[in-house]
Amino acid sequence: VLTNLTVVLMTGLVGPFGTAALAGYGMGARLEYLQIPLVFGMGSALVAMVGTNVGAGQIARAERIAWTGAGIAAGVTASIGLLAAAFPRAWLGLFTADPQVQAAGVSYLLIVGPTYGFFGLGLALYFASQGAGRLGWPLLAGFVRLAVAVAGGWLGGYWLGWGPPAIYAAMALALIIFGSTIAAAVRLGAWRR
Repeated sequence: VLTNLTVVLMTGLVGPFGTAALAGYGMGARLEYLQIPLVFGMGSALVAMVGTNVGAGQIARAERIAWTGAGIAAGVTASIGLLAAAFPRAWLGLFTADPQVQAAGVSYLLIVGPTYGFFGLGLALYFASQGAGRLGWPLLAGFVRLAVAVAGGWLGGYWLGWGPPAIYAAMALALIIFGSTIAAAVRLGAWRR
């Protein structure tokens, strides 16, 4: 729900900048959406493995499993994001040849793509936290992601007048905060309390 709400509100922030900006943003955001099923597949296994080990009192083992799965998820999503940033037209060209739309999409992928690894990290640790029965920090991180993306996007895009690149930068910062917050919580013992 928080991911969808973030995308909806960010779409609302980008929309007033025109059809090309909206279409470019939409194509970039779809690449983020396509990563959710990839991480979901890994996350489903993490829920079961972490839950089994937490239930058996093997917290250290559960954390090792979570970090292994989160590392794989972060690696996959970071690779996708970095490839998208390095070759944005390869992705965008699948949908349009319009130069204005592609320019808007390139801007999004150059700014947000390199942070997709944090999205994968956070999402995988969210699933692992489900298995541990500790969802407080992951939910807080989702709300913070939403707040940073929307408030930062509005401040940069409108109040400071920097337009869509500032909105994309807010989204990138929000993804970094999302993944880092959950990782820090797990690393600092959120499952041990």
